[in-house]
Amino acid sequence: MPPPPGQTETTGPADESWPRPWEPTPPLVAEPVRLARSDSVGALCPVDRLSRRRRNQLCILVIALGLLNWVVYTLAYAMLGGDAHNGHREVVVRADGTRESVYYIRGHFLRSLEGHERAVSRGTWLYSYVHSISIPLTSGAMLISMLVLARPHILATMRGGFISGETFVAAFGTIIVLATAGATCVIAWNFIAALTSG
Repeated sequence: MPPPPGQTETTGPADESWPRPWEPTPPLVAEPVRLARSDSVGALCPVDRLSRRRRNQLCILVIALGLLNWVVYTLAYAMLGGDAHNGHREVVVRADGTRESVYYIRGHFLRSLEGHERAVSRGTWLYSYVHSISIPLTSGAMLISMLVLARPHILATMRGGFISGETFVAAFGTIIVLATAGATCVIAWNFIAALTSG
């Protein structure tokens, strides 16, 4: 737009000013509201400190490893005919007075309704028991990873309700952690007790 009569257009640094006095002011456009980044240092959830892509990749990796652990455990259970957690360790006193540990695994409902047990080597029994301890840990890690992946959707759909999405996620995550820790401690305690008995 040319300048009004009586004013001349200047060149140089003065031209850079906007708006020019003789031109209309551009319409005001509302700035988009920017939400606080979830990866800030003061984030409520520790996983929010990671980028969304990195967090999702990590969760998917944990889920895949947890599923792999389940598959390996199931195959080992089927091949061995049970696991050491359902079995036991027995100390046998021989005729010459020596004591020997015999390790049994048991498979509930795998061979028969009451289950069937058989003797295995110490290494097999130890492997089976340790693998049994890992199952609650990897199951809990999988559930937490799925909760982290679903968290943005839970927060978005539970606004203004009886319970907030953040509270629901925190409560559900706490229940998973406590249940997982409890199951792991019980199985680990049974393992220690079985090793030290007799």
